[in-house]
Amino acid sequence: EPLPADTDITSVLVEPNISPTLTEPYIAYEMSDGLSGRTTLASPSPYVGMHYIPTEDWNTEEYSAITPNIFHSPLTEPLSTFSIDVDTASYSTIRRYLSQGQLPPANAIRTEEVINYFSYNYPQPKGEHPFSVYTEMGVCPWNQKRNLVHIGLQGRAIDMASAPASNLVFLLDVSGSMDYPNKLPLVKEAMKMLVQNLREQDKVAIVVYAGAAGLVLPSTSGAQKETILSALDKLEAGGSTAGGAGIKLAYNTALENMFRGGNNRVILCTDGDFNVGVSSTSELQKLVEDHRSKGVYLTVLGFGMGNYKDNRLETLADKGNGNYAYIDNALEAKKVLVNEMGGTLYTIAKDVKLQIEFNPAHVKAYRLIGYENRLLNAEDFRDDTKDAGEMGAGHTVTALYEIIPTASKEEIPGVDPLKYQDLKISEEARKSPEVMTVKIRYKPPLSDESIPLETPVFNKTIGMEDVSENFMCSAAAAGYAMLLQKSEHLGALTWPMLYGWAKANLGADPEGYRKDFLELIQIAAKLNGVKMD
Repeated sequence: EPLPADTDITSVLVEPNISPTLTEPYIAYEMSDGLSGRTTLASPSPYVGMHYIPTEDWNTEEYSAITPNIFHSPLTEPLSTFSIDVDTASYSTIRRYLSQGQLPPANAIRTEEVINYFSYNYPQPKGEHPFSVYTEMGVCPWNQKRNLVHIGLQGRAIDMASAPASNLVFLLDVSGSMDYPNKLPLVKEAMKMLVQNLREQDKVAIVVYAGAAGLVLPSTSGAQKETILSALDKLEAGGSTAGGAGIKLAYNTALENMFRGGNNRVILCTDGDFNVGVSSTSELQKLVEDHRSKGVYLTVLGFGMGNYKDNRLETLADKGNGNYAYIDNALEAKKVLVNEMGGTLYTIAKDVKLQIEFNPAHVKAYRLIGYENRLLNAEDFRDDTKDAGEMGAGHTVTALYEIIPTASKEEIPGVDPLKYQDLKISEEARKSPEVMTVKIRYKPPLSDESIPLETPVFNKTIGMEDVSENFMCSAAAAGYAMLLQKSEHLGALTWPMLYGWAKANLGADPEGYRKDFLELIQIAAKLNGVKMD
């Protein structure tokens, strides 16, 4: 019988290998043959295993709206302020859509996360600060009448063997919606990768939630790997999603096993589809904010599709002093939890903010590329109560600005003349060789007082033939996002041009991330009806 739209069930009784007909957008129904408990539904599509594959007709995925940044005049808006973003979820979400033969929705494309998916070759910090600052200004590749400013931060790497002890709580969603090959089975595989790299002094607890939350494994030494792996192996999916209760139990478990001066972190693995208990984003946000002040941070790993709630998971990670990645396959799990383990788990600086002051003598207009969901008010920069992004050990953070030089004849939107003041460029600004100043504030992990530093960028534009590999790789990543968004700022940019930049700037690429990027460019071009030579 067809299932009515208001049916509130998580299990359906059917004959073996007989598929009921769905007339409404349902997901995660567990199938039973009434005898052995479970059965695998017969193929073909739209069935895989025991559940229905989500389709475009009833996709309930949610992404926060993005309003693309525009050009601003430094005469009226001399400051651009934003929080850093080391999340990479958007890149792998885009990859998942492309691999399924679909273009991603515009709001799933966060340009800064595409840019920061890749590591860049910046110098390691040598001074008192936990990161170095790298800047470069070159001709803008997609509009050579403009300039592109590249700003890079390189976090100090740590020796994982001597890193502070970790008190980790795996918070795993085992609700019915997680019973897909790319959900709970992939969660278990990802967590096993992390467990294999834990030391004796590290501790792991496992909390699960479905209809209710429960402690599956009390805090256990990383030396007892078989015990931890066995607990993971026993997990099965089923039931509704009491996410709020699970988060509360996970935080309480982390607090009970707190390492003073150590790494205390909850690692949440879910599709984000909470529907029982504390479930509103605002309630969950307050919960994680309260616990970050107690020294327990939150890493969020997203899984699955169809009912995926990217907007909720991004918010939780941001407010929990953590990071956010989307795991679409085992290789991405290895990237996040093995290759970049230090950056994922160990915070070297928190509440990192950037404020760029532009010199109107050299800059007619500027545009921050991406970071739309990370913008801050100018006054927030010095306000240590305002939350911002965290930087992990060995992480790189990259930001790009598109600049229209003062000498350009290009028309830009402006404002009416002001009645009570004149907007004039000072003689000091005209004489200055600086095009802009990069101001940074950050807090050490155990401090609530920010530390400032500044780096000037001089008015020297490097030609296209002389810019660095870092510059061109980041430009290719930004261009990829802009083409997918069909940005109004594309200029002369085309898919073949983008492919050429990416191919010419592969660099060492030991893990093959940039080579895989080439394949994604080709897929996206084809889906846009562009033939690649």
